[in-house]
Amino acid sequence: MSTPYLPSHPQEPYPIAPRRVSFDWHATPLLWIPDEPTATHVINVLHLLLPAGERWFVKVFKEALPLVRDEQLRTDVKGFMGQEATHSVQHSTVLDHLAHQGLDTAPYTRRIDFLFARLLGEQPPFGIPITGQEWLRFRLSLIAAIEQFTAVLGDWVLDAEGLDRAGPDPVMLDLLRWHGAEEVEHRAVAFDMYQHTGGADPARYLRRALGMAVTAPVLLYLWGWGAAYLLRHDPQLAARSRYSLRAHNQAVRKGLLPTWRELGAAIPRYLRRSYHPSQEGSLRTAVAYLASSPAARAAAGAVGRAALS
Repeated sequence: MSTPYLPSHPQEPYPIAPRRVSFDWHATPLLWIPDEPTATHVINVLHLLLPAGERWFVKVFKEALPLVRDEQLRTDVKGFMGQEATHSVQHSTVLDHLAHQGLDTAPYTRRIDFLFARLLGEQPPFGIPITGQEWLRFRLSLIAAIEQFTAVLGDWVLDAEGLDRAGPDPVMLDLLRWHGAEEVEHRAVAFDMYQHTGGADPARYLRRALGMAVTAPVLLYLWGWGAAYLLRHDPQLAARSRYSLRAHNQAVRKGLLPTWRELGAAIPRYLRRSYHPSQEGSLRTAVAYLASSPAARAAAGAVGRAALS
């Protein structure tokens, strides 16, 4: 099942390791972008999807790890798994914070849990006649496609000056930028993992394209559904609010959300046969933010103090 690990764009190995960050949400308001409920809750969909989604990433990669024969890739995959596990935990704490403020997300997240645990679990659902090997390869292709979007979003949030101008809660902004920077750090790992374990072309490329063809519309649907759910159940809004494209596009024009073009253009880039995710974002920008992130600096300080004790 394994093929030689030969990245399309070889580069110097970059160490990928989890940062054991934590965030204090006691002073974070429910509408953490002042007077911008749509932008706030469109971004908050991340907290709905990522706890279960990133736990699923780790499970699938654990299943595939014995197939990896390249030591550098194995090291990168283990670092990726550590980072994704930390992301899952930290976004889960936001869900607890939302619930404490009267916004119960459980009816939505239960369905996301079902999606990842049952529909995309170790066994194909509904008795689909597919081999275990092919089912694993397909799930790895989905992760690679999802990571294309997380890299694009991570790069966007690191440079989102509109968010700074809007006066957002600094703790939430740090969470988003810490996470975004780590997504840029490990942007190539899921793709390289898929390329390494996905068999030979043309089947490997066709499955990669299928992974994107499934991922893009499903993510769009889940995001719209999640934003609508949060707006409708936000207890601090005067009336039950609806998600609307008009309000979404107004937030885009203010620089509070990425443009549709930025998101959509990620798809044809990914489908180029010569594509490699090292082309996405700026590793320099990501590393610079991680060096200044309050949460990442605190985590590094805690590690240093532990080493000296």
